[in-house]
Amino acid sequence: MKYVILQGDGMPDHLLPELGGKTPLEVANTPNLDKIAKCATTFGMVKTIPDPLPPGSDVGNLTVLGYDPMVYYTGRSPLEAASMGVELGATDVTLRCNLVTLASENGSTIMEDYSAGHISTEEAKELILDLKAELEEENLTLHPGVSYRHLLVWSGGNKDINTTPPHDISGKDIATHLPSGEGSQKLIELIEKSRRILKDHPVNKKRIEEGKNPATSIWLWGQGVAPSMPSFKELYGLTGSVISAVDLVKGIGKYAGLRVIDVPGATGYLDTNYEGKVDYALNSLEEVDLTMIHIESTDETGHMGDAKLKIQAIEDFDGRVVGRVLDGIKRFGDYRILVMSDHPTPIDIRTHINEPVPFAIYSSSDESVKNDSFVYTEKSASGSDVYVNEGYKLVSMLIGNET
Repeated sequence: MKYVILQGDGMPDHLLPELGGKTPLEVANTPNLDKIAKCATTFGMVKTIPDPLPPGSDVGNLTVLGYDPMVYYTGRSPLEAASMGVELGATDVTLRCNLVTLASENGSTIMEDYSAGHISTEEAKELILDLKAELEEENLTLHPGVSYRHLLVWSGGNKDINTTPPHDISGKDIATHLPSGEGSQKLIELIEKSRRILKDHPVNKKRIEEGKNPATSIWLWGQGVAPSMPSFKELYGLTGSVISAVDLVKGIGKYAGLRVIDVPGATGYLDTNYEGKVDYALNSLEEVDLTMIHIESTDETGHMGDAKLKIQAIEDFDGRVVGRVLDGIKRFGDYRILVMSDHPTPIDIRTHINEPVPFAIYSSSDESVKNDSFVYTEKSASGSDVYVNEGYKLVSMLIGNET
């Protein structure tokens, strides 16, 4: 038996006036997702974010991979550190270091773009290396990552400071969202210094000439310490692999002892190599039992507040990922597929929320239509009689180990 988890990050949404009171999932053409919903052995809604925890992709993806975030969640950035090969000491606190675009508006400083125009990894690396030379101290180390996503390691830092994800404050004044709490002044100083260093940087001058948003500052958030997690095989008795363009998901995979596979052209955006991700995932099933394919574009377009682009991302997910998996996995004989998201990222608020999400489990052993009225949407899934309150248990349902 082979198992596949297809994770459309942030895909669920709200009813939007510009879509005639429908969600992007309801408007998008998704024949493959709808087929899975109609033929699913289990179709319904699942709560992926426990109420006390923040509705982030860190918490959500721990849930998707079968780890109870109430037990294993220690912060976002340590997971990204693992993916980047950064080993953490006992006193190390890590923080996500975004390259962002800040803008002046009516005397205030606004978070104009949490991703600095989805800056390229090559451009970002040049900026981060120049920032390293100016900002690093004995207990502070910067590490370049992918696109706008980078890492700061703060030896002896305070993990209990308060920080805000930049995608939560798009278009808002940053003044009341800067780091706060003991030790936060050091982080604020780093942000302010970065603005001076990046102001006239050649990379930014070139981006402005090209009509792209410049990276005008760093933004520090998502602090945490290294978690202690059992391997996926210890929990579920299966070997597995993870396919993602995002360091966060790769880091969870590393802590879980899964094979983390890098795919050429995987960007985490609309231009990602969808087909390559599927092909690498299916090929990995020659040697492992389970694979998870994580698609980020459905989340990024939600953060952008662009319904048209989110529909495109959903249709790409359906046709270029779900459909390709349904065709390609047949060579393995028996298989089961779980389709879900880690959380909604609604267009109207442009950030994550902890509302439940649709899920479907599809089995090759019973591909008959269970309910022809089902389609893979929030409304249809809510209309089923299935609701899973502890989302991490879906992995056990997928592999038939429900307790």
